[in-house]
Amino acid sequence: MGKPRSGTVGRRFTILYATVFLLSGVGLLALTYLLSGSSTTSVAPVPLPPGGGSGPDAARHILDLERQLADVHAQQSRQLLFGSLIALVVMAAVSLLLGRALAGRVLRPLRLITAATRRISAENLHRRLAVAGPADEVKELADTIDGLLTRLETSFAAQRRFVANASHELRTPLATIRASLDVAVAKPEPAAQTVALAHRLRTELDRLESLLDGFLDLARARHGVLPDQAPVSLGALAREALTDPATVAAITAKGLTVEEGVGPDAWTRGSAALLSRMVRNLLDNAVVHNEQGGWMRILTEEYGAGEAGSGNGGGEAGARLVVETGGRVLDQDQVDRLTEPFERLRADRTGSEESSGLGLSIVAAIVAAHGGGLELRARPEGGLRVTAALPSAAGSKAREGVAP
Repeated sequence: MGKPRSGTVGRRFTILYATVFLLSGVGLLALTYLLSGSSTTSVAPVPLPPGGGSGPDAARHILDLERQLADVHAQQSRQLLFGSLIALVVMAAVSLLLGRALAGRVLRPLRLITAATRRISAENLHRRLAVAGPADEVKELADTIDGLLTRLETSFAAQRRFVANASHELRTPLATIRASLDVAVAKPEPAAQTVALAHRLRTELDRLESLLDGFLDLARARHGVLPDQAPVSLGALAREALTDPATVAAITAKGLTVEEGVGPDAWTRGSAALLSRMVRNLLDNAVVHNEQGGWMRILTEEYGAGEAGSGNGGGEAGARLVVETGGRVLDQDQVDRLTEPFERLRADRTGSEESSGLGLSIVAAIVAAHGGGLELRARPEGGLRVTAALPSAAGSKAREGVAP
């Protein structure tokens, strides 16, 4: 999750505890020094020299005693000051260690709660923190998080039921309308207007079904529903999509030049159906929004851990699919918004019959559901470069699986 920031609560607690200990030590040492300075030193009586206690000799003797007493007192003060400074330095070091230990102990329950919360995702919302202990602020926080997870689990379950039900309920009237059109056209000698209207309605029904499929795929991906996870080769998916008759026909109609860099590797793990939809959406986007007589480049490859520009923040090793097109120079700010539903680069394409405006948003949701990253870059010389980076599947496990 990255290195902790310098301004963490633990560091602030350490500094706070160390400061309190240090100030307490300074106060104690200052009080000791003041008390020692104000105390009086008693000296045993010294016999006077022969001849009595008067005269010049007695006065000199008294002055010598006073100087000796002052020297002793000054030496004691210096020793006390030096010892106090050493004690202060030692106490400063000890206070830092004690402050760190106390801060760690105080924050340990919060670290455990944070780690447990991070391990909970849309796939295991049934898990709970279930923190045991006295009814203090930490347990209250954990119980609050458990309550939030319960509400999230209920909400996710309701949304998934809605997606499953919508798939059936919305397709039924569409199938009924299509059957009615077929019946009307199948009548003996149908009117020309009826045939033309049926053709137009079939076209709109096809668009509506495509839009419905897009909504359902987007909902499944955003809810993290990944059925039948298995090793999947992005290269195999790309070759399958490139040889699809509909894709070949669309590329031929636009006169596009296709540059392939599709290899047999680039293995990841996930839902073959959703990953296939991701690849097809990227290719469809490259074809539909390309120039007449333009070009497109498709590349699949594996990359190592920490590789720059991998599309996933340079983390673990993974598989990458790159789809690149030429064209006019694009605004990067507009490109960054293309993963939002119904977002397009130009206003005159809002009503385009070739695009539903959901393609890249579905791609972004599928990539995110698989723990990857999607990067859209406007090429300086014109066109768009889309990079989908996904976590790598283990080599042995991937080759034991069945390629799509």
